[in-house]
Amino acid sequence: MRSISIFGATGSIGQNTVDLIARDRSRYRVVAVTGGANIARLAQDAIRLNAEIAVTAHADRFEDLRAALSGSGVAVAAGEAALIEAADRPVDWVMSAIVGAAGLAPGFRALRHGGTLALANKESLVTAGPLLLAEARAHGATILPVDSEHSAVFQALAGEDIAAVERIIITASGGGLRDWPVEALARATVADAGAHPNWAMGQRITIDSASMFNKGMELIETREFFGVPPSRIETVIHPQSIIHALVGFNDGALMAHLGAPDMRHAIGYALNWPERRDLPVARLDLAQIATLEFRAPDPRRYPALRIAREVMETRGGAGAVFNAAKEIALDGFVAGRIGFMDMATVVDRTLDAMASQICLTSSMANLEEVLMTDHMARKTAWTQIAKMES
Repeated sequence: MRSISIFGATGSIGQNTVDLIARDRSRYRVVAVTGGANIARLAQDAIRLNAEIAVTAHADRFEDLRAALSGSGVAVAAGEAALIEAADRPVDWVMSAIVGAAGLAPGFRALRHGGTLALANKESLVTAGPLLLAEARAHGATILPVDSEHSAVFQALAGEDIAAVERIIITASGGGLRDWPVEALARATVADAGAHPNWAMGQRITIDSASMFNKGMELIETREFFGVPPSRIETVIHPQSIIHALVGFNDGALMAHLGAPDMRHAIGYALNWPERRDLPVARLDLAQIATLEFRAPDPRRYPALRIAREVMETRGGAGAVFNAAKEIALDGFVAGRIGFMDMATVVDRTLDAMASQICLTSSMANLEEVLMTDHMARKTAWTQIAKMES
């Protein structure tokens, strides 16, 4: 029986993970499940999976969680320290699906047990890629990508020599605003940007999809995880979201990974790796699909891609600043303080401002330095938003 923990169980990735595990409970012993403010869902999943402990990241919700799990036999904890303590519990497999920089520390701690970290937390590689990979090597741990795009690349590279790779192409749906006139994007509302044509995801990642900041994050992740130079990483708009990524080799061949837009595919692959097992995902009917479309991303529509490429070239602390500024810019948009297209401006200006305070090209020495840079960048981004409002 395989022991597992799910960090970020109440989010969209976590819920798909819960779904897969609940379908075959005899194969798994669930140690820890963690979540945020959705106490009812966290408690429900902890009971459903017979978890040993449930942890909410919000210290002030401890009593709520304890009441929800009263009589269940599931232990209860709350707060950031409790998340780290849960990550200290050795397991064979960990789902890292906490959104944002909050997922960094638990993911790093889980690697110390030498198991498998299924990585859905984009921020880990964007802000601290070299540190995370070094930590995994030091403890003999395995990191498996859970983003559909990076899982697709990982699968296309199975048995291949990375030296033979000419290019990696990450596909993007283009988000819910992909067919809007460029001049209308500045007027897009949170509701407009929060509707995705293909994927069922949370509000924040759906808006990131519309702005393509999520794709910018994925470009940086590709650079860090697979070790290919930025010049060999491309992105293309693919409205159907059927091809998740392609790998081009030096003999001219392109290996494409196709699948229905269902995150359970990438999660299930990581959960069962190195085996493949049956998954409850739709099978493609290519005749019914009939046509697959591709188009180059418009740099006027998606300035996030240009910023991400600059960050890929800079490396060092630039990734931590990019991620923090992107998160604050999104907060500002959702709060109605800035417009949709202003998010890229906030990130641009934050990177410029931070470059005058620290050397962005310097490598991050440890996780504490990453978190310090993250904190500074968040304050700087809020300052930029305030300036834009004045």
